[in-house]
Parts: sequence; C-alpha cells; structure tokens
Amino acid sequence: MRVVIAGQGYVGLPLAVRAAEVGHQVIGYDVDERRIKRLAIGESYVEDIPAERLRPLLENGTYLPSAEPADVAGFDIAVVTVPTPLRDGVPDLSFIESSARLLAQHLRPGATVVLESTTYPGTTEELLAPLLEEGSGLTAGRDFHLGYSPERIDPGNPTWRLENTPKVVSGVDPAALAAVEGFYGQLVERTVPVSSCKEAELTKLLENTFRHVNIALVNELAMFAHDLGIDVWEAIDAASTKPFGYLRFTPGPGVGGHCLPIDPSYLSWRVERALGQSFRFVELANDVNSHMPDYVVRRLGEALNERRRSVKGSRVLLLGLAYKKNTGDARETPAARVAELLTRMGAEVRAADPHVVVGVHVPEPVIPGQRAAEQDPHGDPFAAVRRVEATPEELAAADAVVLLADHDDFDYEAVTTHARYVLDCRRRLSGAAVEVL
Repeated sequence: MRVVIAGQGYVGLPLAVRAAEVGHQVIGYDVDERRIKRLAIGESYVEDIPAERLRPLLENGTYLPSAEPADVAGFDIAVVTVPTPLRDGVPDLSFIESSARLLAQHLRPGATVVLESTTYPGTTEELLAPLLEEGSGLTAGRDFHLGYSPERIDPGNPTWRLENTPKVVSGVDPAALAAVEGFYGQLVERTVPVSSCKEAELTKLLENTFRHVNIALVNELAMFAHDLGIDVWEAIDAASTKPFGYLRFTPGPGVGGHCLPIDPSYLSWRVERALGQSFRFVELANDVNSHMPDYVVRRLGEALNERRRSVKGSRVLLLGLAYKKNTGDARETPAARVAELLTRMGAEVRAADPHVVVGVHVPEPVIPGQRAAEQDPHGDPFAAVRRVEATPEELAAADAVVLLADHDDFDYEAVTTHARYVLDCRRRLSGAAVEVL
C-alpha cells in the first residue's frame, strides 16, 4: 500500500521506517524542510533509527522523505503523528488541523486515516472527522475509514520497541477498526482493539497520568524524607521487594519529554471544559513535578553554603541535558530549568551531554505555512550554558557537579575521583563527595 506518515519526529520516523521495512511504499511527510533534508541524505536524528537502518530504504525507494504536499496524493493509509503542544495551558491542535486539511485534499473512497498524536478524548471524531469530511466531500465510516491508535514510543528503550510493544487500535465503526488493525498487525507483534476512538484516546492519557502521579508521589516523598533524615532510596529498594501491589518509581530532577509534562494536562483540560470540574490529582502532580528543578537548585545552594560558597560565582557542571538517560531528547527537559535558575543566580554553568548535540536534539516543528528559518518556538534552552566534555579537568575545576541524566557514556569513576562535590539526582554514584537527591 501507499502509506503517508505525517510528521517525522520521535513517533513518525520509527513508524515510517517500520512500514517501509514490511514492504509498503512510504512517504514520510513533514513541513520542516530541515528534517527532510537530513533524512534525504540518510541522516537520522532519532537514536532508535540508526542511519544503517534508514539508508537501505532510501536506496530501494520504499521510503521517501518529503516536504512537498503533492507527494501525499494517492495514499491508501495516512497516519498523523504530529505534535500536540500546550500553549498557555491550552491544547494546541493546529498541527492536527493542518494535517487534516492536507490529507482531505487527497482522500479517496476506501482509504484509511489514523491519528496517533496524543490528545483529549473526542478529538478523532469531533475534530479530525469533520475536517476530513469538509475537505474531501466524503463521509467517515461510509466512504473512508477513520481510527485512533495511541503511540507508545519510549526513546532509547532497547527492550520495548515499536515492533514488540502491544498496539492499541480503534475505529469509528467495525469496518474502520478492521482496517486499522489490519495495517498495524503487519508492523507489530500484537494489537489490542478497543471499542471506540475515545477509549483509545483515554488509554494514552491514562498511561501517562499514572506515571506522572506516581513520579510526583516519590518526588514529594524524597523532599520530605530528606528533611526528616531518612534515606528514601533505601525505602524504595525495600518496598520494591514486594511482589504484589507495588510498582517501583524513583525520584528525579523533574519530568520531561512530550508525555509527562503535557499529556496529563490534556485530560485535566478536557475534564474542566466538559464537566466544569478540576482533575486534582493531575494538578497536584503538575505542581510537584514542575517544581523539582527548583528543589534541585535549592539543595545545591544549601550544599554550597555548607562549603562556604555561594551559588553566585560558583562553577557548576551539569551532567546530562536530556530528560532521560541514553537519549538526545531534550524536549521539556528539567535540565533547562536548572540551568536557567543557576545562571540567573550568577553561577558559571557548564554542561556535558554526549547525546544532546545542539540544544533540542530534534528540530522543533514549524508552524504550517511558515518556513523553519522564520521562527524558533523555544530556541536553544542551553544557549547561555557553555558546552564541555566531562573530562577530569572539568570535573576537578567545578565547585559542584549535578548529575541530571545518568547516561551510560559518562565515566562515573572519574566523576567520583575528581569532583569535589556531586549532587546525584539519579542515585548512580556513591562516595564521600556524593550527595543523593
């Protein structure tokens, strides 16, 4: 089949590559020409898709990256994997809307459209369907198939990949569900059908809200345990031995990526808008997790004070700018807030990260209708930070080292040997100079 994947980021690119590998003719469409140019020469910006996997598909013609709207024509299957950011706390679905209008121009009877972007329950049927119908003159369910399948990409996870992670699928009617499940059944080992698109949309928000709330629980517990003189990490280890009724979550400097800082807020927004009620668990989790970088900086300030140093004028080396280990994903990373606060307080901030090459590793998507050069939605969150390597010299010269993302690439023996003080936010280190969050 001719398959169009709209959006070539952390979700869309792995999906496009997998679809091409099983034999489909895939168009990887993205409005960001910077991404398309890199993909066209076989250069991947997503760790899960190495160049060695991408280039054969380019050479045999089964994968075509494109920023040309005309290349979308003639699709049998179209999957929308575009970003759904928050703008001032309100869901921004402009990327979905622009994708729908483009796909509607080329929608044919019998074709299938699937939404994967994370959003609030009702988006597929209440927003996407009317736009596709208006632009095509066709009717969802009668003339074309429409469904929703939440993405479950975990960047940098070597165990659970797209192929072996169960895929939730849905459709607006039984025929649509069959079409959606038939497509994904070729790509993954197991599909999980649900009765409607709203259940599938809620599934994604439930998964991420569950993580968000539990991470907030252990983050707040870590703060209280420290003040009480209790080792929260030892308690977590002990609790993790319970074989039932407990799942392990650990503290950290905050949450990042697209999912946790954003997705639960979609559910909270929908509940408030539709029911006039607040989703208190989500709001509390947002408050706790969003303030963890501030807590990290406060703990660092206290440690420097104990060593007769102030934050102002101190040299601080941050280890890890990504939001999680072994990836270059710096979307919504708490490291940006830590760096901002320390810089504002007068610290000389340096940072080392072998994965985050330039600020936000994957270029931010451009707004449809504008060229990438005309805008920079977030800019480089580390523009004021000097990028260095974690050499023994850099470690020894720092008044404090803060481990934010525990990449396996770091030489931890060198850190404990040369650093004068380390605030370890991931419990990766031990030693006389190490203090664990």
